[in-house]
Amino acid sequence: MSATPLLIKNIGTIWQYDPDASLGWTAGTAMRTIRRLEDGWVLCAGGRIQQIGRMPDCPDEPISTLDARGGDILPAWIDSHTHLVFAKTREEEFRYRLEGLTYEEIALRGGGILNSADRLRETDEDTLFEGAKKRLLEVIGKGTGAIEIKSGYGLTLESELKMLRVIRRLKEEDLIPVKASFLAAHALPREFRNNREEYIRLIIEEMLPQVASEGLADYIDTFCEKAFFQPDEMARIPEAGAKYGMRGKIHTNQFYSFGGIQTAIQQQALSVDHLEVVTDADMDDLLASTVFPVLLPSAPFFLHDHYPPARNMIDKGLGVVLASDYNPGTSPSGNMPLVIALACTQMKMLPEEAIHATTINAACALEMQSDLGSIAPGKRANLILTQPVPSLVYLPYAFGSNWIEKSHPGWERIHMKNLIQVRDNWNFALESEIKQLLLR
Repeated sequence: MSATPLLIKNIGTIWQYDPDASLGWTAGTAMRTIRRLEDGWVLCAGGRIQQIGRMPDCPDEPISTLDARGGDILPAWIDSHTHLVFAKTREEEFRYRLEGLTYEEIALRGGGILNSADRLRETDEDTLFEGAKKRLLEVIGKGTGAIEIKSGYGLTLESELKMLRVIRRLKEEDLIPVKASFLAAHALPREFRNNREEYIRLIIEEMLPQVASEGLADYIDTFCEKAFFQPDEMARIPEAGAKYGMRGKIHTNQFYSFGGIQTAIQQQALSVDHLEVVTDADMDDLLASTVFPVLLPSAPFFLHDHYPPARNMIDKGLGVVLASDYNPGTSPSGNMPLVIALACTQMKMLPEEAIHATTINAACALEMQSDLGSIAPGKRANLILTQPVPSLVYLPYAFGSNWIEKSHPGWERIHMKNLIQVRDNWNFALESEIKQLLLR
């Protein structure tokens, strides 16, 4: 970890400016306003924000100085829902959908999650790791500064452990903070199609103790949908995970509203994710709870399906989180700027609301709000520098432009598996030198 200070000066606007580190979960009308500081500077050292101020009070320049040249600074995106570890893409299913098959029809034909499970079981850990690391470097280059990654394409003890060990290796690379979720309850394996109870028993009594004994997961997840796991079945899994200190992060209400949200609330889950189908009663129940709603707009975009009712949820007083759902079947992208644009164009969120939903609210959905999600002294220097832009609204407006000038960490833009390109001087370095280049 480098202790050399880095002074970022001549910043147009610092968004999510949080001088007393007091910003937390933001909901309802409060999401319309973002605190900011114009004509500013940020001093970082040891990978942490040390001081923030306006240019008239800029300190003497330390050894390392970055001139923002009027670009804006934001907290790096926090992607709280991904399936980044997988063996093979599923573009053939994209064609099936174009021909008219639904998500559930593809799943019933043995596609979908079971397709990914078949490929993953055939793939060795090192190959999985190399593919996942390449994808992780790609999303870092698009501004992601912390991420959650799920298992769930294994569906056997051996393969679920393999996935989670890959996620642990990604954590150990120390590129960005990574949280792991154990998602063996992602689908019923073919061999348990007629014995649901036995597979749930396998998850709770055999898989979960092994996952816990190796310290492989921070959270436990379940896909609660009519064609997958029912609310009463789902309830048993986070309840078992809680005994090992794993809170629930639950997939639910993607296709139906049939009690998944209410069961997750009863189980004191950390979040409920997807929520494409949400009733007024569901919203009222969430409003009365401490469970975070996580919306994944790139999934309905890719599936040509209906979007979560984000506008109604916020107008009712809820806060929301936005995440990518990066996975090979229904959201093959971890592009968080695109997620923000979709939230605005398709779910009628205001740009300020979308920024809250991808920074401080997303940090809360991964229990990282004391470390990430705002520009505050003491927090990690996981930052995005934009090109000079006319306003915050420009970010989702210019959905086809790459307005990120530099992204976390250390301002390197990662282009290829083995190379980093530093935009200011077009200097290249081998990937093995990343940790020496990054500001830690």
